[in-house]
Amino acid sequence: LRPPSEPPPGMAPAKPALEQSVDSREGGGSVSDWLIVIPAFNEARTIADVVTDARRHGPVLVVDDGSGDRTSAAARGADADVLELRRRSGKGAALRAGVEVARQRGVARVITLDADGQHDPGDIPLLFEAARRAPRAIVVGGRLRNAVGMPSGRRNACRVAGFFINWITDAPVRDTQSGFRSYPLPLFDEVTLRRGGFVLETEALLASARTGRPIVEVDLSTARPSIRGSRFHPLADGCAIGAYLAARVAGHCIREAGEAGREVAHVFDRTRRRARHAEMAEAGARFPDAPHLYGFAAGGVAVRHARTRVLCWWRHPRRRRMTLVLQAIGLSPLLLALALAQPLLNRLGVDLVTPFVDRFYSQERLAAAASATALHHDPEDLGASRSNRLRAPALPAPSGPGGGSEGAVAAPFDSPAPAVPAQCGAGGGSEGANDRAAV
Repeated sequence: LRPPSEPPPGMAPAKPALEQSVDSREGGGSVSDWLIVIPAFNEARTIADVVTDARRHGPVLVVDDGSGDRTSAAARGADADVLELRRRSGKGAALRAGVEVARQRGVARVITLDADGQHDPGDIPLLFEAARRAPRAIVVGGRLRNAVGMPSGRRNACRVAGFFINWITDAPVRDTQSGFRSYPLPLFDEVTLRRGGFVLETEALLASARTGRPIVEVDLSTARPSIRGSRFHPLADGCAIGAYLAARVAGHCIREAGEAGREVAHVFDRTRRRARHAEMAEAGARFPDAPHLYGFAAGGVAVRHARTRVLCWWRHPRRRRMTLVLQAIGLSPLLLALALAQPLLNRLGVDLVTPFVDRFYSQERLAAAASATALHHDPEDLGASRSNRLRAPALPAPSGPGGGSEGAVAAPFDSPAPAVPAQCGAGGGSEGANDRAAV
Protein backbone atom coordinates (compact mmCIF):
# COMPACT_ATOMS: atom_id res chain seq x y z
CA LEU A 1 0.00 0.00 0.00
CA ARG A 2 1.23 3.47 -0.89
CA PRO A 3 0.88 6.81 0.87
CA PRO A 4 -2.41 8.56 0.05
CA SER A 5 -0.63 10.95 -2.29
CA GLU A 6 0.56 8.16 -4.57
CA PRO A 7 -2.10 6.45 -6.71
CA PRO A 8 -2.13 2.64 -6.99
CA PRO A 9 -0.73 1.18 -10.23
CA GLY A 10 -3.09 1.43 -13.18
CA MET A 11 -5.32 4.05 -11.54
CA ALA A 12 -6.39 7.02 -13.60
CA PRO A 13 -4.62 10.33 -12.81
CA ALA A 14 -5.85 12.11 -9.72
CA LYS A 15 -8.84 14.38 -10.13
CA PRO A 16 -8.91 17.76 -8.38
CA ALA A 17 -11.76 16.56 -6.20
CA LEU A 18 -11.95 15.91 -2.48
CA GLU A 19 -11.65 12.16 -3.07
CA GLN A 20 -8.77 11.45 -5.42
CA SER A 21 -9.68 9.26 -8.43
CA VAL A 22 -13.18 8.73 -7.05
CA ASP A 23 -16.38 9.95 -8.65
CA SER A 24 -18.06 10.85 -5.34
CA ARG A 25 -21.82 10.40 -5.24
CA GLU A 26 -22.36 10.09 -1.49
CA GLY A 27 -25.22 12.10 -0.22
CA GLY A 28 -24.06 14.61 2.37
CA GLY A 29 -20.42 13.50 2.19
CA SER A 30 -20.36 12.57 5.88
CA VAL A 31 -17.51 10.37 7.11
CA SER A 32 -18.63 6.94 8.29
CA ASP A 33 -16.90 4.48 10.57
CA TRP A 34 -16.71 1.99 7.73
CA LEU A 35 -16.60 1.77 3.98
CA ILE A 36 -18.07 -1.08 1.94
CA VAL A 37 -15.62 -1.92 -0.85
CA ILE A 38 -16.76 -4.06 -3.78
CA PRO A 39 -14.09 -5.11 -6.30
CA ALA A 40 -15.74 -5.77 -9.68
CA PHE A 41 -14.74 -7.02 -13.10
CA ASN A 42 -17.39 -7.29 -15.83
CA GLU A 43 -20.26 -7.46 -13.34
CA ALA A 44 -22.75 -5.18 -15.12
CA ARG A 45 -25.53 -7.76 -14.68
CA THR A 46 -25.35 -7.85 -10.89
CA ILE A 47 -23.50 -4.81 -9.56
CA ALA A 48 -26.51 -2.48 -9.39
CA ASP A 49 -28.52 -4.86 -7.20
CA VAL A 50 -25.53 -5.55 -4.96
CA VAL A 51 -24.85 -1.84 -4.51
CA THR A 52 -28.50 -1.02 -3.84
CA ASP A 53 -28.70 -3.62 -1.07
CA ALA A 54 -25.30 -2.74 0.38
CA ARG A 55 -26.03 1.00 0.57
CA ARG A 56 -28.69 0.27 3.17
CA HIS A 57 -25.83 -0.44 5.56
CA GLY A 58 -23.26 2.22 4.69
CA PRO A 59 -21.33 4.05 1.98
CA VAL A 60 -20.25 1.90 -0.96
CA LEU A 61 -17.15 2.11 -3.13
CA VAL A 62 -17.01 -0.03 -6.27
CA VAL A 63 -13.49 -0.62 -7.60
CA ASP A 64 -13.85 -1.37 -11.31
CA ASP A 65 -10.89 -3.57 -12.20
CA GLY A 66 -10.64 -2.63 -15.86
CA SER A 67 -14.05 -3.96 -16.89
CA GLY A 68 -14.98 -4.06 -20.55
CA ASP A 69 -18.72 -3.73 -19.95
CA ARG A 70 -20.96 -1.19 -18.21
CA THR A 71 -19.98 -2.14 -14.66
CA SER A 72 -18.97 1.40 -13.71
CA ALA A 73 -22.07 2.99 -15.21
CA ALA A 74 -24.35 0.49 -13.48
CA ALA A 75 -22.65 1.10 -10.15
CA ARG A 76 -22.97 4.87 -10.49
CA GLY A 77 -26.59 4.43 -11.41
CA ALA A 78 -27.10 2.65 -8.09
CA ASP A 79 -25.51 5.65 -6.30
CA ALA A 80 -22.12 4.11 -5.48
CA ASP A 81 -18.75 5.82 -5.55
CA VAL A 82 -16.71 4.32 -8.36
CA LEU A 83 -12.95 3.98 -8.63
CA GLU A 84 -11.89 2.89 -12.12
CA LEU A 85 -8.56 1.18 -12.74
CA ARG A 86 -7.16 1.59 -16.23
CA ARG A 87 -6.49 -2.08 -16.79
CA ARG A 88 -7.29 -5.33 -15.08
CA SER A 89 -4.89 -5.75 -12.18
CA GLY A 90 -6.55 -8.48 -10.14
CA LYS A 91 -8.57 -8.62 -6.97
CA GLY A 92 -5.59 -7.89 -4.77
CA ALA A 93 -4.80 -4.63 -6.55
CA ALA A 94 -8.48 -3.66 -6.50
CA LEU A 95 -8.66 -4.24 -2.75
CA ARG A 96 -5.47 -2.26 -2.15
CA ALA A 97 -6.87 0.64 -4.17
CA GLY A 98 -10.09 0.53 -2.15
CA VAL A 99 -8.12 0.53 1.10
CA GLU A 100 -6.27 3.64 -0.04
CA VAL A 101 -9.56 5.45 -0.49
CA ALA A 102 -10.76 4.21 2.91
CA ARG A 103 -7.56 5.54 4.46
CA GLN A 104 -8.09 8.93 2.84
CA ARG A 105 -11.58 9.07 4.30
CA GLY A 106 -10.37 8.15 7.76
CA VAL A 107 -12.70 5.20 8.29
CA ALA A 108 -12.06 2.52 10.90
CA ARG A 109 -13.03 -0.62 8.99
CA VAL A 110 -13.44 -1.88 5.46
CA ILE A 111 -16.20 -4.32 4.55
CA THR A 112 -15.54 -6.29 1.36
CA LEU A 113 -17.92 -8.44 -0.63
CA ASP A 114 -18.06 -9.84 -4.14
CA ALA A 115 -19.91 -8.13 -6.96
CA ASP A 116 -21.38 -11.28 -8.52
CA GLY A 117 -24.32 -11.56 -6.12
CA GLN A 118 -23.17 -14.62 -4.19
CA HIS A 119 -22.92 -12.59 -0.97
CA ASP A 120 -26.13 -11.23 0.50
CA PRO A 121 -25.55 -7.62 1.62
CA GLY A 122 -28.31 -8.24 4.15
CA ASP A 123 -25.70 -10.18 6.14
CA ILE A 124 -23.49 -7.10 6.60
CA PRO A 125 -24.97 -6.46 10.09
CA LEU A 126 -23.67 -9.88 11.15
CA LEU A 127 -20.14 -8.74 10.37
CA PHE A 128 -20.77 -5.38 12.07
CA GLU A 129 -21.84 -7.10 15.28
CA ALA A 130 -18.88 -9.49 15.27
CA ALA A 131 -16.51 -6.58 14.64
CA ARG A 132 -18.08 -4.65 17.52
CA ARG A 133 -17.36 -7.55 19.85
CA ALA A 134 -13.81 -8.04 18.54
CA PRO A 135 -12.59 -4.65 17.24
CA ARG A 136 -9.08 -5.89 16.39
CA ALA A 137 -10.21 -8.98 14.52
CA ILE A 138 -10.64 -9.87 10.88
CA VAL A 139 -14.21 -11.05 10.55
CA VAL A 140 -14.92 -13.66 7.86
CA GLY A 141 -18.40 -14.37 6.57
CA GLY A 142 -18.51 -18.17 6.29
CA ARG A 143 -20.61 -19.80 3.57
CA LEU A 144 -19.87 -23.47 4.05
CA ARG A 145 -22.55 -24.22 6.63
CA ASN A 146 -25.31 -22.73 4.49
CA ALA A 147 -23.79 -23.03 1.04
CA VAL A 148 -26.20 -23.20 -1.87
CA GLY A 149 -24.80 -24.27 -5.19
CA MET A 150 -21.11 -23.96 -4.24
CA PRO A 151 -19.12 -26.34 -6.46
CA SER A 152 -17.75 -29.28 -4.50
CA GLY A 153 -14.24 -28.61 -5.85
CA ARG A 154 -14.17 -25.14 -4.37
CA ARG A 155 -15.74 -26.30 -1.12
CA ASN A 156 -13.11 -29.01 -0.70
CA ALA A 157 -10.31 -26.58 -1.58
CA CYS A 158 -11.56 -24.28 1.19
CA ARG A 159 -11.63 -27.14 3.65
CA VAL A 160 -8.11 -28.32 2.84
CA ALA A 161 -6.75 -24.77 3.12
CA GLY A 162 -8.68 -24.31 6.36
CA PHE A 163 -7.06 -27.43 7.84
CA PHE A 164 -3.54 -26.07 7.40
CA ILE A 165 -4.48 -22.49 8.30
CA ASN A 166 -6.04 -23.80 11.51
CA TRP A 167 -2.79 -25.55 12.39
CA ILE A 168 -0.66 -22.47 11.70
CA THR A 169 -2.91 -19.84 13.27
CA ASP A 170 -5.15 -21.81 15.65
CA ALA A 171 -8.08 -20.03 14.02
CA PRO A 172 -10.82 -22.54 13.13
CA VAL A 173 -11.84 -20.76 9.92
CA ARG A 174 -13.68 -23.01 7.49
CA ASP A 175 -14.39 -20.67 4.60
CA THR A 176 -10.86 -19.46 3.99
CA GLN A 177 -11.75 -18.20 0.51
CA SER A 178 -14.71 -16.03 1.46
CA GLY A 179 -14.39 -12.50 0.11
CA PHE A 180 -17.14 -11.30 2.46
CA ARG A 181 -15.02 -9.83 5.26
CA SER A 182 -14.55 -6.99 7.69
CA TYR A 183 -10.99 -5.68 7.99
CA PRO A 184 -9.79 -3.22 10.66
CA LEU A 185 -8.03 -0.54 8.66
CA PRO A 186 -4.94 -0.44 10.96
CA LEU A 187 -4.21 -3.99 9.77
CA PHE A 188 -3.07 -2.57 6.44
CA ASP A 189 -0.56 -0.37 8.26
CA GLU A 190 0.90 -3.48 9.90
CA VAL A 191 1.11 -5.83 6.93
CA THR A 192 1.57 -5.60 3.18
CA LEU A 193 -0.63 -7.89 1.10
CA ARG A 194 1.26 -8.71 -2.08
CA ARG A 195 -0.69 -11.60 -3.54
CA GLY A 196 -3.53 -11.42 -6.01
CA GLY A 197 -6.32 -13.67 -7.18
CA PHE A 198 -7.73 -16.20 -4.77
CA VAL A 199 -4.46 -16.38 -2.83
CA LEU A 200 -5.19 -12.95 -1.38
CA GLU A 201 -7.77 -14.24 1.11
CA THR A 202 -5.33 -16.84 2.46
CA GLU A 203 -2.50 -14.31 2.68
CA ALA A 204 -4.71 -11.90 4.63
CA LEU A 205 -5.55 -14.56 7.24
CA LEU A 206 -1.94 -15.59 7.80
CA ALA A 207 -0.73 -11.99 7.85
CA SER A 208 -3.37 -11.08 10.41
CA ALA A 209 -2.36 -14.00 12.63
CA ARG A 210 1.31 -12.94 12.49
CA THR A 211 0.37 -9.55 13.91
CA GLY A 212 -1.50 -11.21 16.75
CA ARG A 213 -4.91 -10.14 15.52
CA PRO A 214 -7.73 -12.63 16.10
CA ILE A 215 -9.72 -14.15 13.24
CA VAL A 216 -13.45 -14.56 13.73
CA GLU A 217 -15.81 -16.44 11.43
CA VAL A 218 -19.56 -15.82 11.44
CA ASP A 219 -21.95 -18.07 9.56
CA LEU A 220 -23.87 -16.23 6.88
CA SER A 221 -27.61 -16.70 6.77
CA THR A 222 -27.26 -18.06 3.26
CA ALA A 223 -24.69 -18.29 0.49
CA ARG A 224 -26.15 -17.77 -2.96
CA PRO A 225 -24.67 -19.15 -6.18
CA SER A 226 -23.00 -16.64 -8.47
CA ILE A 227 -25.20 -15.65 -11.42
CA ARG A 228 -22.30 -15.78 -13.88
CA GLY A 229 -20.64 -18.81 -12.31
CA SER A 230 -17.54 -18.86 -10.16
CA ARG A 231 -14.20 -17.79 -11.58
CA PHE A 232 -12.48 -20.18 -9.18
CA HIS A 233 -10.70 -23.01 -11.03
CA PRO A 234 -10.15 -25.92 -8.63
CA LEU A 235 -6.96 -27.09 -10.33
CA ALA A 236 -5.20 -23.81 -11.23
CA ASP A 237 -6.36 -21.73 -8.29
CA GLY A 238 -6.18 -24.68 -5.92
CA CYS A 239 -2.54 -25.25 -6.90
CA ALA A 240 -1.75 -21.54 -6.47
CA ILE A 241 -3.23 -21.54 -2.98
CA GLY A 242 -1.54 -24.86 -2.24
CA ALA A 243 1.87 -23.57 -3.32
CA TYR A 244 1.51 -20.49 -1.14
CA LEU A 245 0.35 -22.55 1.83
CA ALA A 246 3.05 -25.18 1.30
CA ALA A 247 5.81 -22.63 1.89
CA ARG A 248 4.11 -21.41 5.09
CA VAL A 249 3.46 -24.94 6.32
CA ALA A 250 7.09 -25.89 5.67
CA GLY A 251 8.28 -22.87 7.62
CA HIS A 252 5.97 -23.72 10.49
CA CYS A 253 7.23 -27.34 10.50
CA ILE A 254 10.80 -26.06 10.79
CA ARG A 255 9.82 -23.83 13.70
CA GLU A 256 8.06 -26.73 15.39
CA ALA A 257 11.13 -28.93 14.96
CA GLY A 258 13.28 -26.18 16.43
CA GLU A 259 10.99 -25.91 19.44
CA ALA A 260 11.18 -29.68 19.94
CA GLY A 261 14.98 -29.56 19.74
CA ARG A 262 15.14 -26.80 22.33
CA GLU A 263 12.91 -28.80 24.64
CA VAL A 264 15.16 -31.85 24.28
CA ALA A 265 18.21 -29.73 25.04
CA HIS A 266 16.40 -28.24 28.02
CA VAL A 267 16.33 -31.70 29.64
CA PHE A 268 20.09 -31.49 30.11
CA ASP A 269 20.38 -28.02 31.57
CA ARG A 270 22.10 -27.63 34.91
CA THR A 271 19.06 -26.94 37.08
CA ARG A 272 17.16 -29.97 35.88
CA ARG A 273 20.18 -32.25 36.08
CA ARG A 274 20.84 -31.18 39.67
CA ALA A 275 17.24 -31.80 40.70
CA ARG A 276 17.22 -35.18 38.98
CA HIS A 277 20.54 -36.25 40.46
CA ALA A 278 19.46 -35.10 43.92
CA GLU A 279 16.36 -37.26 43.69
CA MET A 280 18.42 -40.24 42.48
CA ALA A 281 20.87 -39.77 45.35
CA GLU A 282 18.05 -39.56 47.88
CA ALA A 283 16.48 -42.76 46.54
CA GLY A 284 19.79 -44.60 46.70
CA ALA A 285 20.68 -43.28 50.16
CA ARG A 286 18.16 -45.67 51.66
CA PHE A 287 20.56 -48.54 50.85
CA PRO A 288 24.00 -47.36 52.02
CA ASP A 289 25.22 -50.89 52.66
CA ALA A 290 23.79 -52.49 49.49
CA PRO A 291 25.45 -51.07 46.37
CA HIS A 292 23.32 -53.20 44.05
CA LEU A 293 20.13 -51.88 45.67
CA TYR A 294 21.54 -48.35 45.60
CA GLY A 295 22.04 -48.62 41.84
CA PHE A 296 18.63 -50.19 41.39
CA ALA A 297 16.87 -47.38 43.30
CA ALA A 298 18.76 -44.59 41.54
CA GLY A 299 18.19 -46.23 38.18
CA GLY A 300 14.51 -46.57 38.94
CA VAL A 301 14.25 -42.80 39.41
CA ALA A 302 15.98 -42.24 36.07
CA VAL A 303 13.69 -44.72 34.31
CA ARG A 304 10.61 -43.13 35.86
CA HIS A 305 11.66 -39.67 34.68
CA ALA A 306 12.40 -40.96 31.19
CA ARG A 307 9.06 -42.76 31.01
CA THR A 308 7.19 -39.68 32.19
CA ARG A 309 8.87 -37.50 29.58
CA VAL A 310 8.15 -39.96 26.75
CA LEU A 311 4.50 -40.18 27.79
CA CYS A 312 4.28 -36.41 28.05
CA TRP A 313 5.65 -36.03 24.54
CA TRP A 314 3.55 -38.83 23.06
CA ARG A 315 0.26 -37.62 24.55
CA HIS A 316 0.90 -33.95 24.10
CA PRO A 317 -1.50 -32.08 21.78
CA ARG A 318 1.43 -30.52 19.99
CA ARG A 319 2.81 -33.88 18.91
CA ARG A 320 -0.63 -35.24 18.04
CA ARG A 321 -1.53 -32.26 15.88
CA MET A 322 1.84 -32.39 14.15
CA THR A 323 1.27 -36.06 13.36
CA LEU A 324 -2.07 -35.25 11.72
CA VAL A 325 -0.47 -32.47 9.66
CA LEU A 326 2.41 -34.67 8.49
CA GLN A 327 -0.10 -37.35 7.52
CA ALA A 328 -2.09 -34.78 5.54
CA ILE A 329 1.06 -33.54 3.81
CA GLY A 330 2.05 -37.09 2.87
CA LEU A 331 -1.38 -37.74 1.37
CA SER A 332 -1.42 -34.52 -0.66
CA PRO A 333 -0.17 -36.18 -3.89
CA LEU A 334 -3.02 -38.67 -3.66
CA LEU A 335 -5.48 -35.84 -3.05
CA LEU A 336 -4.18 -34.05 -6.13
CA ALA A 337 -4.58 -37.22 -8.21
CA LEU A 338 -8.15 -37.62 -7.02
CA ALA A 339 -8.87 -33.97 -7.82
CA LEU A 340 -7.57 -34.46 -11.35
CA ALA A 341 -9.71 -37.56 -11.83
CA GLN A 342 -12.84 -36.08 -10.25
CA PRO A 343 -14.21 -34.41 -13.44
CA LEU A 344 -14.34 -37.84 -15.05
CA LEU A 345 -15.79 -39.42 -11.93
CA ASN A 346 -18.51 -36.76 -11.84
CA ARG A 347 -19.93 -38.24 -15.05
CA LEU A 348 -20.38 -41.50 -13.17
CA GLY A 349 -21.92 -39.79 -10.18
CA VAL A 350 -18.94 -40.73 -7.97
CA ASP A 351 -17.27 -38.33 -5.56
CA LEU A 352 -14.02 -39.58 -4.04
CA VAL A 353 -12.52 -36.23 -3.06
CA THR A 354 -15.12 -35.18 -0.47
CA PRO A 355 -14.88 -38.32 1.72
CA PHE A 356 -11.08 -38.19 1.41
CA VAL A 357 -11.08 -34.59 2.65
CA ASP A 358 -13.56 -35.53 5.39
CA ARG A 359 -11.20 -38.22 6.62
CA PHE A 360 -7.78 -36.59 6.46
CA TYR A 361 -8.28 -32.82 6.34
CA SER A 362 -10.88 -32.31 9.03
CA GLN A 363 -10.44 -29.46 11.48
CA GLU A 364 -12.43 -31.50 13.97
CA ARG A 365 -9.49 -33.91 14.15
CA LEU A 366 -7.16 -31.05 15.04
CA ALA A 367 -9.57 -29.85 17.70
CA ALA A 368 -9.92 -33.34 19.14
CA ALA A 369 -6.14 -33.74 19.29
CA ALA A 370 -5.87 -30.49 21.22
CA SER A 371 -8.69 -31.01 23.69
CA ALA A 372 -9.00 -34.74 24.44
CA THR A 373 -5.44 -35.38 25.58
CA ALA A 374 -4.09 -35.90 29.08
CA LEU A 375 -0.66 -34.48 29.79
CA HIS A 376 1.98 -36.00 32.06
CA HIS A 377 4.57 -33.58 33.35
CA ASP A 378 8.04 -34.56 34.45
CA PRO A 379 8.58 -33.52 38.08
CA GLU A 380 11.99 -32.15 37.13
CA ASP A 381 10.49 -29.88 34.49
CA LEU A 382 11.62 -26.64 36.10
CA GLY A 383 11.90 -23.14 34.78
CA ALA A 384 10.37 -21.43 31.81
CA SER A 385 10.71 -22.31 28.17
CA ARG A 386 13.30 -20.50 26.15
CA SER A 387 10.81 -19.97 23.33
CA ASN A 388 10.69 -16.42 22.04
CA ARG A 389 7.22 -17.04 20.69
CA LEU A 390 3.90 -17.05 22.54
CA ARG A 391 3.97 -19.16 25.69
CA ALA A 392 1.32 -21.00 27.62
CA PRO A 393 0.40 -20.00 31.17
CA ALA A 394 2.67 -21.35 33.88
CA LEU A 395 1.76 -24.83 35.10
CA PRO A 396 2.37 -25.70 38.74
CA ALA A 397 4.90 -28.51 38.94
CA PRO A 398 4.13 -31.52 41.13
CA SER A 399 5.85 -31.81 44.47
CA GLY A 400 9.26 -33.43 44.58
CA PRO A 401 10.31 -36.23 46.88
CA GLY A 402 10.75 -33.84 49.77
CA GLY A 403 7.21 -32.57 49.51
CA GLY A 404 8.03 -29.00 48.43
CA SER A 405 6.92 -27.34 45.25
CA GLU A 406 9.71 -27.27 42.70
CA GLY A 407 8.48 -24.35 40.58
CA ALA A 408 6.35 -23.71 37.54
CA VAL A 409 6.48 -25.16 34.07
CA ALA A 410 5.88 -22.96 31.04
CA ALA A 411 5.06 -24.67 27.76
CA PRO A 412 6.42 -23.02 24.62
CA PHE A 413 3.41 -22.86 22.39
CA ASP A 414 2.71 -20.49 19.54
CA SER A 415 -0.90 -19.59 20.27
CA PRO A 416 -3.79 -20.72 22.42
CA ALA A 417 -5.74 -23.90 22.02
CA PRO A 418 -8.52 -25.38 24.17
CA ALA A 419 -7.57 -26.09 27.75
CA VAL A 420 -6.19 -29.57 28.37
CA PRO A 421 -6.46 -31.25 31.75
CA ALA A 422 -3.02 -32.15 33.05
CA GLN A 423 -2.52 -35.43 34.85
CA CYS A 424 -0.21 -35.92 37.80
CA GLY A 425 3.43 -36.71 37.25
CA ALA A 426 5.66 -38.79 39.44
CA GLY A 427 4.66 -36.85 42.53
CA GLY A 428 1.09 -38.19 42.31
CA GLY A 429 -0.80 -34.89 42.75
CA SER A 430 -3.29 -33.43 40.32
CA GLU A 431 -1.84 -30.50 38.40
CA GLY A 432 -5.16 -29.26 36.94
CA ALA A 433 -3.61 -26.57 34.75
CA ASN A 434 -4.29 -25.22 31.29
CA ASP A 435 -2.00 -25.78 28.36
CA ARG A 436 -1.66 -24.42 24.87
CA ALA A 437 -1.25 -26.46 21.72
CA ALA A 438 1.08 -25.37 18.95
CA VAL A 439 -0.55 -24.30 15.72
